[in-house]
Amino acid sequence: MALASALLAAPLPVAAQQAGRILTIGYLGNSSPPLESNVVEAFREGLRQLGYVEGRNLILKYEWAEGQQEQFPALARELVRLKPDIIVTAGTPGTLAAKQATQSIPIVVASAGDLVAAGLVSSLAKPGGNLTGLSVLAPELEGKRLELLKEAVPRLSRVAVLRNPANPFTPIAWKAQQSAAEALGVKLEPVEAGGPNDLDRALARIKAAHPGGLVIIPDRFLLAYRASILQFTVKNRLPNMFPFREFAREGGLMAYEADYAAMYRRAATYVDKILKGAKPADLPVEQPTKFELVLNLKTAKALSITFPPSILIRADQVIQ
Repeated sequence: MALASALLAAPLPVAAQQAGRILTIGYLGNSSPPLESNVVEAFREGLRQLGYVEGRNLILKYEWAEGQQEQFPALARELVRLKPDIIVTAGTPGTLAAKQATQSIPIVVASAGDLVAAGLVSSLAKPGGNLTGLSVLAPELEGKRLELLKEAVPRLSRVAVLRNPANPFTPIAWKAQQSAAEALGVKLEPVEAGGPNDLDRALARIKAAHPGGLVIIPDRFLLAYRASILQFTVKNRLPNMFPFREFAREGGLMAYEADYAAMYRRAATYVDKILKGAKPADLPVEQPTKFELVLNLKTAKALSITFPPSILIRADQVIQ
């Protein structure tokens, strides 16, 4: 009887308290549904595995920047106006906009650069505030990408670096690239594009410089415009290495990235914990542990490049 009384007096689990209530999650996307379908579906899958099903106990409200990051502040404010239970973001610019739009609604970051350097969290262990999630805080990846491109193209001596100056992660990644380039004996030539109107000019600058290869610093705006970037590399027969597998799948030579689908699925567990009462301030920011190398043999053949066995053996996916 004492045990029964204690159970009756104890607060019901949050899930039970919320029975019958439709939860709302706001999603701030960088580009458009077709261009982010794989990661969004991974996030939705993660939610379904935890019992959150759209149309039954969950509504997902999307706002898409369509590759125009100047739209983020207005889109973030619109999501806040809808009063969702949680806002989910990806990329540093969109996350900054969400953070500036609300200090009360919990924010879960599915993937972004250095959340500490961007001033979004106090530390990885103790984020503080209303934001937590997953951070691709791995500047060493920039050096690894250059190393792999040099291994595939040994004659490589000059590499153009396409980067977004508006992204707070850019200077961190650039510093890591410079250190790696010095060790590899490669000269880097930075070219900046911070918006759609900048991209054509940036690609024209790269063409005029005649580099031996192209890399881009991770940025969701540049991912949104990958079709234009890939068309440029094909037309100019430019060996390349990208930070997102979508590039390699759609005609790029190589991509080396964190497993973003796994990160988005993991973001669903953050949502679940917060909905069950956890505070974002107390949930440590996680970093990816799995990284994947994707090679495109068709593109390699078109560029007269033969991947050495040392690269082929490390590939997680080889596109024929």
